[in-house]
Amino acid sequence: MFGTQTINEQGHLCIGGMDTKDLAKEFGTPLYIYDTALIKQKISEFKQAFNQHEGLKWQIAYASKAFSTVAMIQLIDQQGLSLDVVSGGELYTALKAGMNPERIHFHGNNKSESELAMALDAKIGAVIVDNFYELKLLEKMCAERNQEIAILLRVTPGVEAHTHEFIMTGQDDSKFGFNLDNGMADEAVKRSLRSPHLNLKGIHSHIGSQIFETDGFAGAIRIMMKHVDTWARDFAFQLDVLNVGGGFGIHYTEGDNPLPIERYIDTIVDTTEEECTRYNLTMPEVWIEPGRSVVGEAGTTLYTVGSSKKIPGIRNYLSVDGGMSDNIRPSLYQAQYKAICANKALEPADSQVALAGKCCESGDVLIKEADLPESCSAGDLVAVFSTGAYGYSMASHYNRITNPAVVFVENGEASLVVRRETYEDLIRQDMALNNLSRNSSQYENAKN
Repeated sequence: MFGTQTINEQGHLCIGGMDTKDLAKEFGTPLYIYDTALIKQKISEFKQAFNQHEGLKWQIAYASKAFSTVAMIQLIDQQGLSLDVVSGGELYTALKAGMNPERIHFHGNNKSESELAMALDAKIGAVIVDNFYELKLLEKMCAERNQEIAILLRVTPGVEAHTHEFIMTGQDDSKFGFNLDNGMADEAVKRSLRSPHLNLKGIHSHIGSQIFETDGFAGAIRIMMKHVDTWARDFAFQLDVLNVGGGFGIHYTEGDNPLPIERYIDTIVDTTEEECTRYNLTMPEVWIEPGRSVVGEAGTTLYTVGSSKKIPGIRNYLSVDGGMSDNIRPSLYQAQYKAICANKALEPADSQVALAGKCCESGDVLIKEADLPESCSAGDLVAVFSTGAYGYSMASHYNRITNPAVVFVENGEASLVVRRETYEDLIRQDMALNNLSRNSSQYENAKN
């Protein structure tokens, strides 16, 4: 159990003081449920870990790609965090939520000119520049506007985090950032410092996600600081900000053993201090970008059971009313989860089933070996834990399935923060064939 999850006398799973059976009745299923008290607790743990280092300047930027809605950004803003966005859509959501632009950092390996224009118009806090194309484009746009923008350069330190290959990002063979070992980063620093419009504040790296050890962070910092020393001597570069990204692991199943938050932060801060002492550098402000570790365990997805299928000697299937359309991670990179029968939570989990989704794909299986009560059947509720990160964010309309609603729960109250999509929502942007035919005829006439 996570956060405020409990089981009441009726044997029902409760989250934030709310009976999941009541939530299903009021809001329907599938349903994303977020325990906001747990989100606040996770944020507090990060703050406390930094505050133990007296005199340190630091900044926590929530990585909104994990879960981005207007209500979520407002919650992050209330907690005093900064924000990491990676697209025009995430930036637009943040601005509509009322987020202070000065606390927004814009990431991404292929920002468009219109996205950068939005960032410059809003006067956001920093752009994390990923490549030479972007560096040149941003300099050109700032020169035309006679505007200055703070930037960090994303670098790849050549560190491979111990995680799934699809979510490793710090190794040399990566689409992200300037490589440190081939001169790309050296050239990027030199060009940035020459620009009158780009204020190079520091460097950024992100070595991967779902990381359960601290060696990767320490190794990346040592590599980066060695280069910072060279840049300080060769280019008079002053490192004001060292951003080590996120990737702090969370608990999905019994096999996951995440470290306490302070272990990660202590390693990051202590290693940075050691390297600054080694090279006689001023201690920079330390930035991190937690996403999954803020919202992952706070999220639970609630489903209703439908059909079942028993294949003697092979496997038993239990199907729910969602699947890869609301949680692609099991199909995408074999992510593992735990589940319980939410309305029979006190019954022994004496049966093992494949918890299947409803999409028309054989690979649409949320949990290959889910331990649930033998009695769990059509009409019952199944709760899948730790779905707060990358469930809603990566949801799709595959098979024209509507996206679920999202509710925040805390202290016995539930707030609807994203309404359930309707079928009308699905076709809102569709154009009828008669319009297409008319437009095609106009095009042919124009050619002639």
